[in-house]
Amino acid sequence: MNIPANLKYTKDHEWVSIDGDIATVGITEFAQSELGDIVYVEVETLDQSLAKDEVFGTVEAVKTVSDLFLPLSGEVIAFNDTLESTPEKVNSDPYGDGWMVKLKISDASEVASLLSDEEYKKLIGA
Repeated sequence: MNIPANLKYTKDHEWVSIDGDIATVGITEFAQSELGDIVYVEVETLDQSLAKDEVFGTVEAVKTVSDLFLPLSGEVIAFNDTLESTPEKVNSDPYGDGWMVKLKISDASEVASLLSDEEYKKLIGA
């Protein structure tokens, strides 16, 4: 199971890459493997400010639909629109081309609530 050490994680299986006050968010390899083949990613919160843990979108797999939760409070400033035509990138490259949104972080203190790679490994039993 690929769990990059340079990322932060949530208990809801999102990963976060932080660069200054911009966070890139996607779902983990574990999450995409549990969901199965991703067929659709929907994000209708572009240009909206949301609180930590609010739903920012949904991911649809062959058998289920799951909500996506924002790991940090902030404004959703970008959506990976290549996922509209190729949602399978979430399966093939969850930490790269399969990223979902970028947000401008509004409360940097919330970063401390995210999990390290070691904490996330314990959470999923890896």
